[in-house]
Amino acid sequence: MKKVLRLCGLVVAVALMARAQAQEASSGVELFNATCSNCHGANGQGGQLAPSLLKKVASSDDAALTAFLRVGNPVKGMPPAPVQNPEFPALLSYLRFLASTVSDATFSTADTRNQYSSMPAIKDFVPVTDKILNHPSANDWLWFSRTPDAQRFSPLNQINRDNVKQLGLAWSRGLPAGVTETIPTVYNGVMYLTLPGSNVAAFDATTGDQIWEYKRSYANAGAGGSGRSKTLAIYDDMIYFTAPDDTVVALDARTGALRWEAATPGRGNSSGAIVVKGKVLSGGTCNKRESCYISAHDAHTGKLVWKFFTAQAPADPPGYDTWGGVPVEKRKASTWGLPGSYDEQTNILYWSVANPAPYTRLERHAGNPDAISDTAPADLYSNSTLALDPDTGHLLWYYQHLPGDDWDEDMNEERIIVRTPFNPDPRHVKWINPDVPKGQPHDVVLSVGEGGGIFALDKKTGQFLWANPFPSDVPSFGIKDIDVHTGATRINRDVVAKFPGDHNLVCFFNTRSYWPSAYNPINNSLYVPYINNCLNMTAAKPATETMPAMPESRIGSPLPGLDLNELNGLARINVETGEITHWPTGRIPTNSAMLATAGNLVFWGDINRRYRAVDADNGQVLWETVLGAAISTSNITYAVNGKQYVAVITGGNLSHPGLNTGTMGPIRLNLSNGDSNTLYVFALPDKK
Repeated sequence: MKKVLRLCGLVVAVALMARAQAQEASSGVELFNATCSNCHGANGQGGQLAPSLLKKVASSDDAALTAFLRVGNPVKGMPPAPVQNPEFPALLSYLRFLASTVSDATFSTADTRNQYSSMPAIKDFVPVTDKILNHPSANDWLWFSRTPDAQRFSPLNQINRDNVKQLGLAWSRGLPAGVTETIPTVYNGVMYLTLPGSNVAAFDATTGDQIWEYKRSYANAGAGGSGRSKTLAIYDDMIYFTAPDDTVVALDARTGALRWEAATPGRGNSSGAIVVKGKVLSGGTCNKRESCYISAHDAHTGKLVWKFFTAQAPADPPGYDTWGGVPVEKRKASTWGLPGSYDEQTNILYWSVANPAPYTRLERHAGNPDAISDTAPADLYSNSTLALDPDTGHLLWYYQHLPGDDWDEDMNEERIIVRTPFNPDPRHVKWINPDVPKGQPHDVVLSVGEGGGIFALDKKTGQFLWANPFPSDVPSFGIKDIDVHTGATRINRDVVAKFPGDHNLVCFFNTRSYWPSAYNPINNSLYVPYINNCLNMTAAKPATETMPAMPESRIGSPLPGLDLNELNGLARINVETGEITHWPTGRIPTNSAMLATAGNLVFWGDINRRYRAVDADNGQVLWETVLGAAISTSNITYAVNGKQYVAVITGGNLSHPGLNTGTMGPIRLNLSNGDSNTLYVFALPDKK
């Protein structure tokens, strides 16, 4: 009987022990899931935020492991385990169980985060040299328009007009709220991007998984949300960001760590940066002459190398004052839009300058519109192309496209460098230099301004070659005439405000803006979006004894007599002859950059969320998709591991609202398409 009782007692004891062990194991699972699995994965073998912890478990006794868990690993971002002392045995028991059920191969000193493609790392980074930067791989997108000549052409042709209908979403990623006017940079499978809110991030360009994020602390909490930087730059092992708090920032391309920063006092860094010969070049908005400048900083140290002021002082070239006596400190002409382009052959940096400020001649010149000439030069260097020595910032030549602007026409879009036969056709081109022999190859700088007009200049000397109104020739065009021998432009006096309260309609206005055009060297064609938009403008009028002051009035208006179904479009311009082919697209305008590819395609989109690929020869829409919000600038292509991708960003920018409501655009649209900031990336389906 005693033996039976002992046996029963033993069974009960074993059962109680097993129950206690089961409870401990259950408690250990709950503790692990609550405190460890989020970082180290469901089985402790590594997860999204941390590597495997099982080698540590297997190599430590209970006392050492408990001590480690109590302290954590602050250097690597691991906090102390939020576990009470009586709970440690249960947690350790479950960790021992996990360590006993996996193979030795699991215990690796390598960071297993990369196995999961959720927190990849940049390995074997190859520094970007001048050679790589000036002659980038077709797989990469290193400048805002891919190459230093700003052509915005990709030699990739895996996606072409025969298979583009198969294009599908490869991945997408939501972006923070805020303004997004930027263009991604891609290098060796990593995408670098200025985020809305003015931080910078690096992503795996095949999945969108974030690698790192640089979060800048802004003294003014609202500064980040106002950032409008159009592009990042890359050089050596650094990424360069023009921050909205008047600072150029250099980041480690591998980790996002801050390497250096340099102040750009008073300048709003709305443009972005490029790198030429080891110098970080940038521009932006300004509110007085001393903040209106292009700057060059040493790419490795951030030291200021030179500045070029974009509003002329009396002693500046060309040797006489073009501002009609305006005090130097009040002269303003910014470089708020796209940054410059670079020609390695001639070692010339080309940069564009926007309108003079205030908008009208009356306001700039104390009520006297005759204080400056109607013919260039006037109010230099507004609405000009600047050719600078990138080593010194010395001015080599300039060309003024619109003298003494009266309407905020902004000739500060990209400058595209091409080599083309010179055969402008008088049937299609209004102004042609007769002193330049036809039929010969010519190196040309092309530009199309916000207010319309296409210009071709000699890239070495700035000699005028030809020009034409754009999108079309109308009596109210802002340029009246051009001296075809000298290239001197003359403003259209008929639509200049001559007295306070004067009303005029000038064409064109915001016919295009900072979203860049594209050039295809295969068919020698330039692709430029346009809006047949004019400016209905009344000059400000001061108060009188009987009437209150009247502010300046500016509103977009359709080109008179136009069929609204031809309000917007894409133009193909033959660069050899100047012939313009219009492909009307209807009533919806664009905020999209153009992208030309060797697949005989042009990618672009509109503010009604449509993103499309068209045939580069005839404009036929070959593929179209509807995205989450208005297309906003961006629009690039790249390749990783032999696979071509096309990327575009949707969301909010400062141009979209005015185009939608009809204040800056020609008609009221009232599209309700949201401002969802999202990065979309497309690719062809993988072959089975």
